Amino acid sequence: MSSKKALWTGVYPAATTQFAVDGSVDIDETQKVMSRLVDDGVTGLILLGTCGENNSLEPDEKRAILAAGVEAVGGRVPLVTGVSEFTTARAIEYARDAEKIGIDALMALPAMVYVPTEEELAAHFKAIASATSLPIMLYNNPPAYRVSISFAVLEELAAVDNIVAVKESAPDPRRFTDLINRFGDRYQVMAGLDDVALEGMMLGASGWVSGLTSAFPQESVALMAAVEAGDWIEARRIYRWFMPLLHLDAEHDLVQSIKLAEQIMGRGSERVRMPRMPLTGERRAQVIAMVEECARTRPAG
Repeated sequence: MSSKKALWTGVYPAATTQFAVDGSVDIDETQKVMSRLVDDGVTGLILLGTCGENNSLEPDEKRAILAAGVEAVGGRVPLVTGVSEFTTARAIEYARDAEKIGIDALMALPAMVYVPTEEELAAHFKAIASATSLPIMLYNNPPAYRVSISFAVLEELAAVDNIVAVKESAPDPRRFTDLINRFGDRYQVMAGLDDVALEGMMLGASGWVSGLTSAFPQESVALMAAVEAGDWIEARRIYRWFMPLLHLDAEHDLVQSIKLAEQIMGRGSERVRMPRMPLTGERRAQVIAMVEECARTRPAG
């Protein structure tokens, strides 16, 4: 699992964390979600990303979920965990624990809430990298985290050997070309926003970190297979079918929408942890209608 090629290609769903009725983490159901995705052919899993509700979990719950993932997946695919903490010290501790538990790689986010300077951002990522031997993918998502990992920061980090990839979730697809033009193959680039994923892969992204794959994994795997075969007609066909749902990944209620889609497709529960709450009213009806239409017309599986 240590090579960049093995880690940073293909489809990586951001797996959801499943909760019991009383709000506790349901380890068994969380493992079932992970196992089913692997059975459906995904390349790897992101554990405790945004869809895993990382920042709604207690430290011991996070470690338990990572251990459960290692147990459930059994080395069948690479496991990458989000490093999403409020302080650099906590991020370092988490990175070290993830490595001990058996996780294959990290997806490092800026420190939560605080908006850093470029110097602070680079120092945060360097500190995480120095605490672990695991390969690291940086997560760039300016709309969500109010900070962009600039080219100046990436230049500063280029000397850090185990920072090897970038998950690019900026909504402007020009960023893919600019990244590759600037850095060549120094960083693997993963498409990270569902509704510009195909554009990213056409422009050189090596893989896709996806939210809606959790509800429709077979179609996501088929889309990636078409991309890898250079069959852009088939890739566009699947992508156009998928697009109404993929737009949900760019909304603030993406976690609730994705978990509702999972529930409709018999793959999990829509239960979320506050401050998130399940969708209601017109928004809920809208998402249900979109998922049911996609299920009715699905092009694979």
